Amino acid sequence: MTDATDGATQTRATTALRVEGLRYSYPDGHEALRGVDLSIAHGERVALLGPNGAGKTTLTLHLNGVLRGDAGRVSVGGLELTERHVREIRRRVGVVFQDPDDQLFMPTVREDVEFGPLNFGFRGAQLEQRVDDALSAVGMTEHSGRSPLHLSGGQRKRVALATVLACDPEILVLDEPSSNLEPVARRELAELLLGLGRTMLMVTHDLPYALQLCPRSVLIDDGVVVADRPTRELLADTELLAAHRLELPFGFRLD
Repeated sequence: MTDATDGATQTRATTALRVEGLRYSYPDGHEALRGVDLSIAHGERVALLGPNGAGKTTLTLHLNGVLRGDAGRVSVGGLELTERHVREIRRRVGVVFQDPDDQLFMPTVREDVEFGPLNFGFRGAQLEQRVDDALSAVGMTEHSGRSPLHLSGGQRKRVALATVLACDPEILVLDEPSSNLEPVARRELAELLLGLGRTMLMVTHDLPYALQLCPRSVLIDDGVVVADRPTRELLADTELLAAHRLELPFGFRLD
């Protein structure tokens, strides 16, 4: 027989990310988050949807301690985000920015991918292995000596992803991963992400991409979660989408 304590322990063990009652106001007084609750299990791929100004970016900035809530809690793999744990949380939560140029700043691809694990104390053969594995995972090994400035947009997205993978995070947070990609690069990135087998939170306005990659979607607006459903079910609710200024592309069919 399993008692309540055993059940709570099992829940913590299977939860990759937990956000409880998170509130945050900017210095100008605008309340961007108004009591957000969110739980993601290990291995889940979840899309975070919502109109501009809904609080999506503000929420993601709390997941690795860039912002600190006025109230509520954030924990990753059972480890609560506190000043004591912020460094480890930042290793566990890998954020891939919308614009790879915000993430790539070293002279070569390899140096960019080395940067994160170097900061976490990896050296020698262990560092080289992490970099090699990350470059291989995104198909960019042969470009390791090139300048990121000389790569295509899709290739830069892959390198930005590799810089995060080299730190072996428990959770990938992807900010608009499909933005500014041509169709082939968009498809290739989707296939790559599906093959990683990582817990994933994807912030996106690209509703078809959310459907392709994430079985579950969370809709946030005005700083609160307004829906949390299977992605296909949520996207089929045209009244819900319209109420929160979201719309599927013209002619797109869910069936």
